[in-house]
Amino acid sequence: MTPKVAVITGPTATGKTGLGIALARALNGEIVGADSMQIYRYMDIGTAKPTKAEMDGIAHHMVDCVSPFESYSVSRYVADASACIDDILARGRLPVIVGGTGLYIDSLLSGRDFAPEGVSLGLRAELSAEFDACGGENMLLKLAACDPESAARLHPNDRKRIIRALEIYRATGMTKSEYDRATRAVPPRYHAGIIALTFTDRQDLYDRIDRRVDVMLWQGLEQEVRSLLDMGLGPQHTAMQAIGYKEMAAALTGGCSVSQAAEDIKRASRRYAKRQLSYLARNRDIHWIQWEKSPDFASGLLISTNFLTASGVI
Repeated sequence: MTPKVAVITGPTATGKTGLGIALARALNGEIVGADSMQIYRYMDIGTAKPTKAEMDGIAHHMVDCVSPFESYSVSRYVADASACIDDILARGRLPVIVGGTGLYIDSLLSGRDFAPEGVSLGLRAELSAEFDACGGENMLLKLAACDPESAARLHPNDRKRIIRALEIYRATGMTKSEYDRATRAVPPRYHAGIIALTFTDRQDLYDRIDRRVDVMLWQGLEQEVRSLLDMGLGPQHTAMQAIGYKEMAAALTGGCSVSQAAEDIKRASRRYAKRQLSYLARNRDIHWIQWEKSPDFASGLLISTNFLTASGVI
C-alpha cells in the first residue's frame, strides 16, 4: 500500500504554518518542512521560520538543519525528507508536509529518481569548469550532439540548463527529455492529500505580505542579515539569494537604504507569491482553501480533515 501523507502548501504569508500545526495536533502528526530557505540555520526572521512557541510541541523536521554555507539540492531534499517521512510512518504517525517550495513538494511526492548524488556533483563541477573554459556557444554545440531536442530550446547564455542537460546525459545515458519521461512514468512515492491556501481577494494577500515584512523589520531582520554577513556569507551562497536577505544585504553593503530594501522585499515577495499561485494552479489534484480577510484556522482544520478523509489519507 502506498504510504499516505498530508500536504499544506500555498504562497507566502497564507497561514501554512498555523494550519499545518493545527492539523498535525488533531491527526497525531508531525511536520515535515518543504521550504527551501527554512532549512538553513541562523535564518529565522526572514524565512518566517516557526518559533518553539509556535511549534506548540509538535515535532518539526527539515527545518533549521543545514548550514547556510551549503548548496542544497532538490535531490538531497528528497532523500532527507523521505527518510523523515518513513520514520514518522514507522511510528504510526501522519506526516504533514508544510511549505511553499513547489519543486520540493512535487519531487518528494512524485517518486522520481535523480542521478546518483556523488556522480552528479562531480559532473556538475566538471561541466561548470568546462563551460567557463569553452563558453556557452561551444557547450550548446556539445549538447546538440547528444541531445538536440534540449539544445534547440536553450540559449547559449542559459548556463544552468545547459549544464543540467549535459549532466543528465553523461550520468544516465539518456537525454533530458527521455529522463523526464522515464521519471514521470514512475508511480507516486506517496498517496497525498494536497491542500493549498490563498485569499479570495488577491489584494488581501498582498497586504498581508507587506505587513509581514514590516513585522520582520521590527523583529530584527537587519540585525539577522548583518550577523550572516559577519559570518562570511555573501551573494555567492545560495542562502543569501533568499528574498529578504538579498535585498537587506545590498542595503548593508552600501547598495541602497534600509527603507528602500524594505520596499524591495515587499515587491519581490508579492511577485514570488504570484509565481507560487501560478505554479500551483497547474495541479488539478489540489484542494483549495480561500481565506477572507485573515486565516480562520478552526474552519480550515475542519475543511482539511474532511478533505483528507474523503481522499483516503485518514
